[in-house]
Amino acid sequence: MKEHGQNALRIAKYLEGHSRVKKVYCPGLKSHPQHELTKKQESGFGGMISFEIDGGLEEAERFLENLNIFALAESLGDLEPLIEHPAKMTHASIPREMRERVGITDSLIRVSVGLENCDDLVEDLEQAFHKIT
Repeated sequence: MKEHGQNALRIAKYLEGHSRVKKVYCPGLKSHPQHELTKKQESGFGGMISFEIDGGLEEAERFLENLNIFALAESLGDLEPLIEHPAKMTHASIPREMRERVGITDSLIRVSVGLENCDDLVEDLEQAFHKIT
């Protein structure tokens, strides 16, 4: 779990500085509104993060199609790097207006970082961003 959390935090920091990312949701980031509370309650930050890609449904889909290491999956939390698009997968049956009211936008992407080499994961994300630029 320690490595899973360390990888997630490193990727969250990478995403937070990326020009194609609007917002990153990771309690390990100091910018997260629950960061201090999480530090008090937990010994780590876990391996799950979410982010909003700069764009909409089309950009999110193209980004996901161009990943090589991350596997597209509805069930997250495994040891391998998994990624999902809630608007088209887990929450597809919910009307868009309702999803957006609770923060599930067309550009939201959820990630279970996994235990792969973090440099390889960042490189995979970067090459996918490059293909939608």
